[in-house]
Amino acid sequence: MIDQELILLGLLRQSPKHGYEIKVKVREILSLFAGVQLKSIYYPLRILEKKGLLAKRVEKKGKRPPRLVYCLTAKGKERFEVLLNKNLLDFKRPQFTLDLSLYFLGFLQPALARRRLEKRLEILAKISSGIKRMFTTGELKNSLPLQRIMEHNLCLLRAESAFLSSLLKKI
Repeated sequence: MIDQELILLGLLRQSPKHGYEIKVKVREILSLFAGVQLKSIYYPLRILEKKGLLAKRVEKKGKRPPRLVYCLTAKGKERFEVLLNKNLLDFKRPQFTLDLSLYFLGFLQPALARRRLEKRLEILAKISSGIKRMFTTGELKNSLPLQRIMEHNLCLLRAESAFLSSLLKKI
């Protein structure tokens, strides 16, 4: 729940939001690089509210039905800072699906293993190209946090691509 808590508190630290807006942000932005999927947004919000980390108010705009808008409390801001600082120093090893496949790679015929690894390398190149395009088209211009994240992801993609290229020479 700590990752969920950091994400929810962080999004609300940016500005108050209603539940659906939070869900869209998580789905469209954070799930791309954080690997987070929140099936229900309202249950974790209720828990954070019970802990005194956020408050809600009813907001009515125009002819739309009223909706609940969530915002951080002072206690929520403190908790967010604690989680953010802890997370920056957390060196939990990322888990890559490739690692498990590498462990059992010997069970594939070498030609098939080679084709699969080449295909993975091709996919990594497409993902890298997409991220580079985001930089050149200016999609990330207005978001320094997303620029940093995409730059980090490019580094990871380059590292995995270099590893796969080296591995393919050995197979």
